[in-house]
Amino acid sequence: MNNLDVVFVDVANFYQTFIPAWEKHLISFGIKQRNKPFCLSVSEVMTIVIAFHQSGYQDSKTYYIHFVCRYLTNKFTKLVS
Repeated sequence: MNNLDVVFVDVANFYQTFIPAWEKHLISFGIKQRNKPFCLSVSEVMTIVIAFHQSGYQDSKTYYIHFVCRYLTNKFTKLVS
């Protein structure tokens, strides 16, 4: 397993325990919220953000376009363009 896989597993394990506890504490305002399905999971997005901060890129857009979309498409199959 490479470093990206380890980060993803750690983030996924964290979110499995965090999200249910967090949703218990949310306050509803009675306004209908949009629940549009995501292409990427929260764990995948956070893994990309963590990898960005570990990279030498200056901005996330350049990192996403020039690194993630080119080299990580096999790891993240549902990337948005």
